[in-house]
Formats: sequence, C-alpha cells, structure tokens
Amino acid sequence: MSMRFSKWTGLGNDFVFVEPGQPVKYGPEFEQEVVRLCDRRFGIGADGVVVITPMDGDFEMRIFNADGSEAAMCGNATRCVAKFIVSRGLAKPGQKVFNLHTKSGLVKPSLLDDGRVCVDMGLPRDFLGSIKLTADSFDFTAETVSMGNPHAVIFVDDIEKIQLEKWGSILEVDKQFPDRCNIEFAQVVAPTQIRMRVWERGCGVTMACGTGSCATLVAAQRTGRVGAEADIVLDGGVLHIKHEEGGPVLMTGPAQEVFRGEI
Repeated sequence: MSMRFSKWTGLGNDFVFVEPGQPVKYGPEFEQEVVRLCDRRFGIGADGVVVITPMDGDFEMRIFNADGSEAAMCGNATRCVAKFIVSRGLAKPGQKVFNLHTKSGLVKPSLLDDGRVCVDMGLPRDFLGSIKLTADSFDFTAETVSMGNPHAVIFVDDIEKIQLEKWGSILEVDKQFPDRCNIEFAQVVAPTQIRMRVWERGCGVTMACGTGSCATLVAAQRTGRVGAEADIVLDGGVLHIKHEEGGPVLMTGPAQEVFRGEI
C-alpha cells in the first residue's frame, strides 16, 4: 500500500498527516500501520498520525498515538491542522478560523498574522480534583484537569531533579486512571512563566504537549500560583496560555510543515 503524507511539528511534538483524497479504513490494521509509521527507526517517525476530513465547511480531526491508540484531543496537532487546511487549499478564500470536530468536542484554531496559531481549546473540565500519587516510593500531589483528555499536573521545586521516564511510565497507568493519564511535572519560575515537562499517554516523553500546557496553567490558577496567563516553557519551546475565569482556554504557538513524501 502506498500513502502520501506530510510531516508536521508543533514545538517538537511531531505528527504524520495523511494527505487529502486518500481513503483511510479505520480498524486494527490501521492502528498497526500507525505504529509502523511512527517508528523512528523503521518508519517515518512521529508522536502520532493525524487524519483530516472536510465536512460541510467544517473539518473532522482524528489523532492516533504512536502506540496505535486513538487520542481524543491534541493541542499541538490542532495548530498544525490549521496550517495544513490552508496550505492544501481546503479552506475558503481568506478563511483564518476553523471548526475542528474531535472525539472530545469542537475546537477552533485561528491563524494569526505573525504565523502562529491561536486555538480556542474550550472550557477546562473537572476530572478527579486533587489526588495523591506514588511512584518508586516517591509521593506526589497532583492536580487533575481534563482538556478533553485527562491530565495530572504535579508541581515541583526543581524540575531538573525529576525522573520523567521512570515516574511518568508508572503514573500513567496508576489504578486511579483506568483509561491511563497524561502526566505533567511543572515548576513555577516566575509569576507568568512555568517550566513543564510531560509524559504523554500512549507516546511517552514528548517535547511539547498543548493540552498539557493548558491543563498546567489551569492547575496553577486553581492552586493560586499564577494569574490569567503564562508562558509554558517546554522541552521544544514556548506556548502562551491564557484563561480568564469562566472562559475558554486559549493556546498560542507555532506550527510548521517539515517535509512531504510517499511511503
């Protein structure tokens, strides 16, 4: 089977996009194909595969993690999707705001004049509240937030000391998370700046996580650590997150096409 694709990145969180006009048959075989495509030694290499389908002026976005499981939502992919839609001629002339239907509901990315993309991620949702977690004899307090997918945010004094691969892999599958969970470790370094590292459900360590950055800001707000907005400093760069009380979470950052090919 031959497939045309493009490779995209949002701050190092990278994705394989299926090019328009190619049939996708979802199911176990496609999930196995996702694993192959995402393999960094035997495939293209990515954190996930994204399929965009036009639907009555809007678009459906489906995202599959590197392990083949389907994700309900992905913030970094959403920014890439907005640029993909325009670059492939799928948008109306001059259109800069798009409705994307995801497994977790509607999200709205907007193209900005400076080349970045701002995404209306919708309202944060309650998850499990503040919970206790343990990994490798270390006890943590996590603030849980849903951004259409589950997040557990753990605030630490020194992010350089965390054992992300070890602790993340344990906490992702904690018994309190029957559907697994994204794990964020965060350090507030200034009133408007948070350093965050992430272990993504179904992917492992990634260089950036858009929904995780949103969840981190909301968790920091709920615990009195920051105000309405902050820069979230990730391994792959910086996302700006803004959340006024009672309103949607707004995420702003870059998105870039890396290359196109056929596999």
